Amino acid sequence: MYEIGVLTDGEQEKEKPMAILPGKQKERISLEEFFALVESDPEHRYEYIEGYAYMMTGGTPDHSIIGANMNRIFGEQLRKRPCIVYNSDVYIELSDKTNCLCPDASVSCDRRDRHAVKVIHYPCVVAEVLSSGTKAHDRGIKSELYQNIPTVQEILFIDTQVMRIQLYRRETDYWTMRNFTQGDTLELTSVSVHFPIAEVYEKTTFDNTFTDEE
Repeated sequence: MYEIGVLTDGEQEKEKPMAILPGKQKERISLEEFFALVESDPEHRYEYIEGYAYMMTGGTPDHSIIGANMNRIFGEQLRKRPCIVYNSDVYIELSDKTNCLCPDASVSCDRRDRHAVKVIHYPCVVAEVLSSGTKAHDRGIKSELYQNIPTVQEILFIDTQVMRIQLYRRETDYWTMRNFTQGDTLELTSVSVHFPIAEVYEKTTFDNTFTDEE
C-alpha cells in the first residue's frame, strides 16, 4: 500500500536524492537508482511505477492476515510442484525497466526465476490485498502493468473492506473478470490451485467462528 503526492520544486531542491517521504513522489529515477534506494533504506518498502519510487505505508491487521493466508494456501498446494511462492518481500521487474512491483503474493513456475537473487521476471499468478486507500490505484495502473507481463495468467485483488476477491484471467486475446464472495470456491486454472473464499479470510474480523481461547 502506498500514498501518492507530489513535491514542489522547492521541496525537491531541499530533499536529498535518497530521501523519499511517505506520501511524496520525487522526480523520475532509473531502475538502478531505485534499487540503491531500497538497499539504503531497509526499514521501509518501496515500489517503482513508471519511473517513480513510492514508499509503501503499513497495513492493517486484516491486511497482514489475508496476505499470510494467501501465501499459506499457495505454499501448501504447490509444495510438491515445480513452482515457487513469494511474499511481498520479492519484487517483480517488468521488461520495460521502469516498473518494479511487489504484490502481497506471487507464484512462478518458470525455470528462469529459479535461484533468483534480487527480483523475479516470469510470475504466472499475482495477488494484491487491497485497502480503502489503494483500491483504485491497484485496480488501475497496477492491474494494467500485471496484465502486460506475458507470463501472468491470473491476478487476484483481495478486498479488506468486504469479503470479496476479484479474479482476472487471461484468455486467448482478452481478459475476463469474476467476483467471488463468501461461500464460493475459487480455482486458479494456471496452477491447479483451488480454495474456499472463507479460507483466505480465516482469523480476520470477517471470521465469526474465530474466538479467543478461554
